[in-house]
Amino acid sequence: MSDRRAAITGLGIVSSLGTNLAKTWEGITSGRSGIGPITAWDATEFSVRFGGECTDFVTSDWVSRREERRLDRFTQLAIAAADMAIEDSGLDLDKTDRTRVGCILGSGIGGLGEIETQHGGLVDKGPRGVSPMLVPKMMVNAAPGQVSIRHGLLGPNLAVVTACASAAHAMGDALNVIRRKEAEVVVAGGSEAAMTPLSFAGFSNLKALSTRNDDPEIASRPFDRDRDGFVMGEGAGIIILEEMEYAKARGARIYAELAGFGMSADGCHITMPDPDGIGPANAMKFALQDAGMNPDEVDYVNAHGTSTPLNDKGETQAIRKIFGDHADKLAVSSNKSQFGHALGASGGLEVVVSAYGMLNDIIPPTVNYTTPDPDCDLDYVPNEARDQSFDVALSNSFGFGGHNGTVIIKKLD
Repeated sequence: MSDRRAAITGLGIVSSLGTNLAKTWEGITSGRSGIGPITAWDATEFSVRFGGECTDFVTSDWVSRREERRLDRFTQLAIAAADMAIEDSGLDLDKTDRTRVGCILGSGIGGLGEIETQHGGLVDKGPRGVSPMLVPKMMVNAAPGQVSIRHGLLGPNLAVVTACASAAHAMGDALNVIRRKEAEVVVAGGSEAAMTPLSFAGFSNLKALSTRNDDPEIASRPFDRDRDGFVMGEGAGIIILEEMEYAKARGARIYAELAGFGMSADGCHITMPDPDGIGPANAMKFALQDAGMNPDEVDYVNAHGTSTPLNDKGETQAIRKIFGDHADKLAVSSNKSQFGHALGASGGLEVVVSAYGMLNDIIPPTVNYTTPDPDCDLDYVPNEARDQSFDVALSNSFGFGGHNGTVIIKKLD
């Protein structure tokens, strides 16, 4: 095992709670919901008409009008979050060997909005109605590609596509790139902008979404007995990872160490989670092994916590499998209760929130928790953020296809 360690030195986030870290964190700590009626398109005929839109995101704040036409929204969100993370890190790229700076980003779906738009052009006007920018905009690797172009990053550059585990896997890959001495710095995380009519129709017909149209702010209720499905969200969460000694040598402010990563497969169903939680348990076990930690060293679990009946029960079972009696001492919460489920970006958003919470000694809440479920019997930090220091946090991400990813961060000694 490599003795090279990875420090988190920069955080960037765009969420339905706000288009920067300060606004998102204010929303988290105040228990505010970023979920509301869809505004980007007419959802009148849809069975689900709400979600976690990034309504105050203004593309022109980040790119020119010409660039905007060449970028799908998920890439626009990635650029914004990456810009914020790089600035937050204090990294001077002009004084950095750019061949040693990489970018690894995840997205579960990529440029679905562009696909829908251009398919409409094909139907209405035939082949000439399709933009030549279709492929460069829709491809999932457009996000890390465009970030690397924007900042002149010449190190490892790739995209990860593992549904809702994408960002977690991207950060795990980034950790291992640093361990393998392939880079000193990696921009890592995920971005998603799949709140489109086609996506809503598909997820709705799959019966995966909450249908609380009359009260969307309380629709996402992870681990609550009355949960009825997840709430779609969008956004981007990106961290700057640096080799630990490299970060210390330049005097970087370090939020936390990314100490371990584990992944596994359920191997049982394309959309339903492992009913016994074996796959998620394995991901957590492998992450602990990778970090060289015992279960009783973990203080907080940032749960996948989707607000679906099967996921929340299975994740609870998985936590109990791994942590045993220590499970009752864990704080467990789900940020999706506040900004929705941003699919492949979720792990990035949630690690950003966890790292900032670790710095500020505050554990984020699970809001809308009103009715305990006998099958979900952990401490879910109900409804209010908790003033509590924590030294080790574990973040779970599970995706369609049975993909599981767990990231562990810890406070520096």
